[in-house]
Amino acid sequence: MFMGEYTHAIDAKGRVILPADFRSELGVSFVITKGLDRCLFLYAQAEWDALAAKLRTLPLVKPEARALARFFFASARTLECDKQGRFLVPANLRSYAGITLRQDVVLTGTDSRIEVWSRERWQAYTDEVEPDVTAIAATLTDLGI
Repeated sequence: MFMGEYTHAIDAKGRVILPADFRSELGVSFVITKGLDRCLFLYAQAEWDALAAKLRTLPLVKPEARALARFFFASARTLECDKQGRFLVPANLRSYAGITLRQDVVLTGTDSRIEVWSRERWQAYTDEVEPDVTAIAATLTDLGI
């Protein structure tokens, strides 16, 4: 399980440090892809394989199913950390998430995945959601939360 929030700068080459707490759980190689809400998702290989298996079961005749599969698979890359614990965020994914070089990024543990956000987008997201979290939780009671 991934938990916590960490802020690190992305360097001039597009690399960011993966917190040690996340590294041990993520494994040697992992997958990065576009995420929802204009962030990036990092998955351990086993979690990615499980998500891919679920996406494969979606009916190909449904345009929404094709769109979701394309969204995740087309931008996915397998990565590894270097000896300093850094991983390279591909340029197309940096652009999608609004991450610029030499900027702070926020890495958040979100149970089965890690999310990578530009600091500005993370702050805007939390400013928007936190005041309404009680109301959001109330809407999810039918799901057992």
